[in-house]
Amino acid sequence: MLEIINLSVSYGAINALHGISLSVKAGGIVTLIGANGAGKTTALKTISGLLKPKSGEIFYDGKDIAGLPPHQIVARGLSHVPEGRMIFANLTVLENLQLGAYLQKDKKMIHLELEHVFNLFPRLKEREKQIAGTLSGGEQQMLAIGRALMSRPKLLLLDEPSLGLAPLLVKTIFEKIVEINREQGLTILLVEQNANLALEISHFGYVLETGKIILQDESAVLRRNPQVRSAYLGG
Repeated sequence: MLEIINLSVSYGAINALHGISLSVKAGGIVTLIGANGAGKTTALKTISGLLKPKSGEIFYDGKDIAGLPPHQIVARGLSHVPEGRMIFANLTVLENLQLGAYLQKDKKMIHLELEHVFNLFPRLKEREKQIAGTLSGGEQQMLAIGRALMSRPKLLLLDEPSLGLAPLLVKTIFEKIVEINREQGLTILLVEQNANLALEISHFGYVLETGKIILQDESAVLRRNPQVRSAYLGG
């Protein structure tokens, strides 16, 4: 579904990604793990059109999307849940979700998708009229994921969904990610600092270090890799 070939990205004179290549098969969960500053967020932002690549190709559903504007990429079925959630804090929960469906024209489908999000995250239904900025961190993460689902994506990019959340809420969010993948068949590319959790729920993983992919394998194999265990899994 997603194929990245020799992707390089720079911030001015600083190279953030050095010719990385990775692929995401339809229906799977693929994770990209690495330390802070490794280039994980840069990779997702480039895939979703928020950053322009210096060189390389990004094929989504067989078509090169490198350099396309973000709204065109969303229209093709790719949705991005950004690091830090980036919800519209002054709007209600319902208004945030409706904005996620801004490209959808079919009101019936919008209503069905809203019902689906509320079934997935009942807490959002309870708080649909609440101002989003007053939600807890976990509820805001649920809202960010729900908003992305409102565009009815085929591929979901998730950037650090566990960031700043209490362990119990992290468990809940990751259970929901697995549920979305299993029940909807939604393909997921997950960027996560909690490497243990990320490798536990994903099928395949890539390890990114200072802008380069240094390891790639099935997640279960990476979890047993001494180098990965020492650097990211606490021994």
